[in-house]
Amino acid sequence: MKKIVLLVGGRSKTKSLAMSLLKRGYQVTAINDTYEDCLKLAEIDKLTVINGDGTKPFVLEDASAGSADIAIALTSKDEDNLVICELCKKRFSVGKTVALVSDPKKTDFFYKMGIDSVVCAISAVTSIIEQQAFVEEMANIVPIGEGRVQIAEVPVYGNAPVVGKKLWEINLPKEVIIGCILRGDTTMIPRGDTRILAGDMLVLISGNGQEIAAIKELTGR
Repeated sequence: MKKIVLLVGGRSKTKSLAMSLLKRGYQVTAINDTYEDCLKLAEIDKLTVINGDGTKPFVLEDASAGSADIAIALTSKDEDNLVICELCKKRFSVGKTVALVSDPKKTDFFYKMGIDSVVCAISAVTSIIEQQAFVEEMANIVPIGEGRVQIAEVPVYGNAPVVGKKLWEINLPKEVIIGCILRGDTTMIPRGDTRILAGDMLVLISGNGQEIAAIKELTGR
């Protein structure tokens, strides 16, 4: 049975993500409150598009949120993304919620509110670009087209299999790198002998859809 993914808000990133998920066999529904954006999204074959405000329960109901396995909030407003994920989790019993945040300081709060995954792409990209050592690596994997690179934040819990291991001891796919580690208030650019600790947030950069295998290796889930 196909997994069902609900994408709420966003524009180009939603289009890119929807195309990537559909290609992998997911059933995808996108909600967007801008009619022009809906028309663009509707050009994607097999994508279901709903025009409406994803922070409103009746719009989520129209999009059959209760049937979704994963809900991803991609609006430009952090507070809206929190509301969307909270509604999907608590009212529609969606199994996994993902929120995009623009302010990295809100990441811990989002997790405390029960959001399963919080992605702050801006802080991740900024931290990595500032490190000259990663510029060449990024140039090799960032494509001209859309949807070929994924950035994700992966929390390391106490029972994760990588706790206590050094980076060189972790068997990651070749097209995945740990770009930086968020440890408390510190942002670390890791080296091969950097040890992973419980409570770390690992920022992954991956290509060619390898992020799922990498997350399983890091979390054991």
